[in-house]
Amino acid sequence: MNAPAAPRPLVLVTGLSGAGKQSILRVLEDLGYETVDNPPLAMLETLLREGSAPLAAGIDARSRGFEPERALALIARLRADPAVQMSLIYATAEEAVLLRRYTETRRRHPLARGERVQDGIAREAALLAPLREVADCVVDTSDLPLPELRRMIEGRYGLEGGPGLNLLVQSFAFPKGLPREADLVFDVRFLQNPHYDPVLRPMTGQDAPVAAFVAADPDFPAFWERLAGFVSPLLPRYVAEGKKYLTIAIGCSGGRHRSVFVAEKLADHLRRQGWRVEVAHRELPAPRAMLHREARPPEAPPTPSPDDSGAPAPHSPLPMTTTAEDPR
Repeated sequence: MNAPAAPRPLVLVTGLSGAGKQSILRVLEDLGYETVDNPPLAMLETLLREGSAPLAAGIDARSRGFEPERALALIARLRADPAVQMSLIYATAEEAVLLRRYTETRRRHPLARGERVQDGIAREAALLAPLREVADCVVDTSDLPLPELRRMIEGRYGLEGGPGLNLLVQSFAFPKGLPREADLVFDVRFLQNPHYDPVLRPMTGQDAPVAAFVAADPDFPAFWERLAGFVSPLLPRYVAEGKKYLTIAIGCSGGRHRSVFVAEKLADHLRRQGWRVEVAHRELPAPRAMLHREARPPEAPPTPSPDDSGAPAPHSPLPMTTTAEDPR
């Protein structure tokens, strides 16, 4: 007796124009999906019946016959179909970012209808709101570099036989906000700050003198033992739950010294345990801030935060608590 065929993977990509749908479809195509952009909604089920390879399709307000109610009904039928393994990605970005992208490319917004781009963005967001509500994955590309977007899609939608749990350890500065995709966040601002040493200030946590300074903090050994002991047992559990993508964020005041050193050390520790790990340093200029082995464009030096330029931050116990090319 033949075993039943495995469900056919189907990824639908929707969202705001200019938010990165095309980039997501290109990544899925590289992963081995057959891709089609904006087919008539009535064709999707026909495409599924005619092939067996994984399929990715872009749908949005430009699709022929697009109506939110019809799209929702189609999604419900596909999710109920045992022969299909469907997922819906919704791409979005902040209005200011979308406006900048349209200004740079001089493209017309598909729903602007001769009005301002802002009006087209608002109309499209309202039209697609029901799809966002039922999306399996909402991707905000406002400050997401293309290499990180690729890594995220590869991690979550890689086909069977591809990579397992994809780990990213990222350093950042708290005053500039948490990384949007962080799953675990650790605060290392309690460690002694190399910023106040004029010799160490121009260096980063990737330099040996800074690493030695941070490691010499009397509280560092106990913190490190707890951090490694906390993270390592979690990873097999994430794998068992089917998670494909995990970002561990390490933050300090300026994102240049303590968080960079701890992120590098944690990544090395996890690699020695056999995990595949990438490292990103959000606040470091290229080429030192390597993301998925690709450098981010140069950035202006980070503005010193109060903790890095004023009085030292108060000592506290051990707390355990990304511009590349715009995605289109």
